[in-house]
Amino acid sequence: MQPPSAVLLARIRMPAMWAGTALLAFGAFAGVPWWVSVPVFAAALLVYLRIGRVRCAPRTLRPPVEGRWMALASPVDNVPSMGAHAYGQTYALALVAEPADASRPDIGWRPLSRPPEDFPGFGLPVLAPVSGVVVRAHDRQRDHRSRNSWPWVLGMVAETALRELRGPAGLLGNHVVIDAGDGSYVLLGHLRRGSVVVAAGQRVEAGDPVARCGASGSCTEPQVRIQLMDHPWPLLAAGLPFRWAEGAAAGRLTGGLPETWRPFRA
Repeated sequence: MQPPSAVLLARIRMPAMWAGTALLAFGAFAGVPWWVSVPVFAAALLVYLRIGRVRCAPRTLRPPVEGRWMALASPVDNVPSMGAHAYGQTYALALVAEPADASRPDIGWRPLSRPPEDFPGFGLPVLAPVSGVVVRAHDRQRDHRSRNSWPWVLGMVAETALRELRGPAGLLGNHVVIDAGDGSYVLLGHLRRGSVVVAAGQRVEAGDPVARCGASGSCTEPQVRIQLMDHPWPLLAAGLPFRWAEGAAAGRLTGGLPETWRPFRA
């Protein structure tokens, strides 16, 4: 059972953030005193970042990838795993392919960026984690060069803020949302442009190919984002916990999910 207060906060989170930002930026021109606009913005920012966590029994999913991968962000280590509750990403998992031969480029000072083709995960299949019906399939954004250099990582803060002006798609990139049929929805993000092979209204079974790993949206390199939500639209969704079935992945797993920076085999 999802706490009503957390769900309510999820529904009003982004409208409250927009209202608070508008008050802070333009309130003085409308005669709103600072001692009103600043607390409103601070409260909205607190909800955006930290308040509104849903605590309920996790749903069991299958991994959306196969082979040797690693988590760049995991709810095993931190909740919210991406640093904010917005867009249903409280328990989101970000996965990158990590071959045993260490062919994945690591973060450094040079080069500033790389083409997505330099990364072993780019173009690998992304599979449906659950059986259900596709309710959203977004496939128009281009795959960008990597941001896995220290200067770019620092600049990602500003870039992410600009991407957020486009709404959820600006952050999530190309994505697919699947209705699991029990009031939960699985989102797969950062998919490769032109790789989505499903459409809204289509039924998929767990393990079916739905797209390929890409570098669209706000991501440092080609990766697969998976998150479970209580609403098909990330803008209004509360993030829900999930876990992988026993035996679904081998390696460093805690609570059915991989720890950050610990390679595992799915």
